Amino acid sequence: MSVRLIHVGLGGWGGNWARNVVPNEALIEVAALVEPDERTRSAALADLGLPATLGFASLAAALDAVESDAVLLTTPAVTHAPLAREALAAGKHVLVEKPFAATAEEAAALVTAADEAGLLIHVSQNYRYYPAPQAARDLIASNAVGEVVAINIDFRQWDNDLPVGTHPHYRFPHPLLHDMAIHHFDLIRMVTGEEARAVFAKSSAPSFSKYDDEAAAAVIIELDSGATVSYRGSWVSRGEPTAWAGEWRIDGSDGEISFTSRLGGTEDGAGDLVEVRDVATAERRALPLAVSGLVDRAGSLHAFAHDILTGESTGHHGRDNVGSIALMEAATRSADSGLLEPVVLPARLDDLADRKEQARA
Repeated sequence: MSVRLIHVGLGGWGGNWARNVVPNEALIEVAALVEPDERTRSAALADLGLPATLGFASLAAALDAVESDAVLLTTPAVTHAPLAREALAAGKHVLVEKPFAATAEEAAALVTAADEAGLLIHVSQNYRYYPAPQAARDLIASNAVGEVVAINIDFRQWDNDLPVGTHPHYRFPHPLLHDMAIHHFDLIRMVTGEEARAVFAKSSAPSFSKYDDEAAAAVIIELDSGATVSYRGSWVSRGEPTAWAGEWRIDGSDGEISFTSRLGGTEDGAGDLVEVRDVATAERRALPLAVSGLVDRAGSLHAFAHDILTGESTGHHGRDNVGSIALMEAATRSADSGLLEPVVLPARLDDLADRKEQARA
């Protein structure tokens, strides 16, 4: 058995998905490739040895022409929600790159639409599939360092060399908070098992930045337990680059956990590192890490196909990602306004829909 997949979006990162991730998943059969740019579409079809008849300029055309079970969306972020709605309306399961929506309300509505149709919507939060954050999560869950008091996260990269107007990354709306920090926000929730309840964010645009929007930010997050997270991220940092998942220090009442993950952008987990510092001995020990299961995007794609074919749940449904979107949305509002923002999470996924109905009445 396999999942017949329509893959939408073949430029840049989507092309990498098409060539290096999808072909390696035995549970997936490519039913069609969708890309509006004809040259990009033709190149991908040729590289993958697929006939031109499997290439389409729009999702609608592909849905009409081929038999399929699911849709993979690796398109620009602003298209994720509308394309996901189109796929769900056509009766297809959806796997979508992060962020899968711009607001918690929009994210919850997509999850509700999938549930009502008996379909799955998964979000490829690929950093969850690495050994270091998984080990840190298990350490916190087992009370290895006692009560978590504070978390410090640093992300530093330089992506500012190309001329103004020539790099698509420069045009991304909120390039740090939406394109990159969403990974780190999602890991905060995964590692701690907590939701955020308030956030204060200050974004900045140094004079030499070539980005349309601010490409650096400092964010303070209050978790439900009262623990605070201090997050500092930048696409225009001349400091020593961090791993893509950032550098983490988790302070507990009985010790400290530090970890880093996705070093150098590798997708095998080999560069992950976790250390634990014991308060009593002041010694720091590195934990042996074993890669369990598939890593990175291979993990999210396999979980998606597995859940479709078996009816089981690997726990990576879009429902769990609504909290990450809510945190991202609140951080964006705070950065825009300069005010402390509450992180609003729907107690139930239908709460937002209920509020809309009440507003209409």
